[in-house]
Amino acid sequence: MSTSVSPLAPKHYPAMPAIDGVRIATAEAGIKYKGRTDVLLFVFDRPAEVAGVFTRSKCPSAPVDFCRQNLVHGKARAVVVNSGNANAFTGKRGREATEKTAAAASAAVGCASNEVFLASTGVIGEPLDAGKFSHLLDGMARDAKADRWLEAAKAIMTTDTYPKVATETVLLAGVPVTINGIAKGAGMIAPDMATMLSFVVTDAPIAASVLQALLDKAVGATFNSVTVDSDTSTSDTLMLFSTGTAATRGAPAIADVDDRRLDDFARALGRVLHSLALQVVRDGEGARKMIEVQVTGAATSVSAKRIALSIANSPLVKTAVAGEDANWGRVVMAVGKAGEPADRDLLSIWFGDIRVAHGGERDPAYSELDTSACMKNEDIAIRVDLGIGDGTATVWTCDLTKEYVAINGDYRS
Repeated sequence: MSTSVSPLAPKHYPAMPAIDGVRIATAEAGIKYKGRTDVLLFVFDRPAEVAGVFTRSKCPSAPVDFCRQNLVHGKARAVVVNSGNANAFTGKRGREATEKTAAAASAAVGCASNEVFLASTGVIGEPLDAGKFSHLLDGMARDAKADRWLEAAKAIMTTDTYPKVATETVLLAGVPVTINGIAKGAGMIAPDMATMLSFVVTDAPIAASVLQALLDKAVGATFNSVTVDSDTSTSDTLMLFSTGTAATRGAPAIADVDDRRLDDFARALGRVLHSLALQVVRDGEGARKMIEVQVTGAATSVSAKRIALSIANSPLVKTAVAGEDANWGRVVMAVGKAGEPADRDLLSIWFGDIRVAHGGERDPAYSELDTSACMKNEDIAIRVDLGIGDGTATVWTCDLTKEYVAINGDYRS
């Protein structure tokens, strides 16, 4: 874990309210990191409804396989997360580690192993010794408290420099319900469904099938629209749980995704996921600047997304931003290589509010002085209009600095 906090870190953390029906505990197991927590346990006092989306990597971790198997049952009583070891590409020993952890969690909480969900984050290819923390789960389950959301976010950090939390309270048929979320991630970030690890809990009484539909829809414009380094993790896991306890305060049970009473809740869920996703980008390894890439005028929105990601993932674009160099030619390059419909002579590019290129050449009013001043900002906006259609997309990334190389050059040492 980095010793210095990212300059893009939030200045304040929101007060994370307790959610009735879920309790949280953390512990120090010394899996990799010393002197900090590295195990997290969520305990649901009654079975919670559960939904999840996971990495599309063809080399998923053992915990991802385990979660996929259990998700079909739609109920959760416990979630165990460890940091420092991803339990990915660990073969039979990886599966045995998940089984040992699940058995310990089910005994600690008093539930079936198919009501346990697992996640691991850290080094790939190193066997995970579940014995380092499985014996802690019984005491953690007893001591778990409802108000430990920030501690939960800290326990799942790896190279993160700050914990990532978000919360929303919204009315469901006139009854206040809460959505709390935590996330971790700083490198190996190009989610192909979600982020590295993120866990969201609500007290709204919403069926698992509806939660799944909401999650599937919300992930596209949030976690699937951020990238730090174009590398999709083997461990990407985003899970959404409902304790349903707001029903005791009069909130209606929702079993249909088309129920109009869900509209405000769906928007609030989107805001939580968007906040967490951007916090991940703002903690990109070595990041000093946040970059928003907006593409308009593309042939389709799918095409716009691919072009936006081509720009956002370009090392040359990202290093230019790091060096505060208004090198818009690199944006032209990234558009051209994306393999999507584009017309050089219809292309326009803006850095901030300054149009730097138009009609196939440098803008006649281009000012290097003004554009260079714009590049000194902490938040950089790059906009590209292709001029050929109505497709739009926005993605978020960060700059690429020498610190990124330093962090990843000695990650295992």
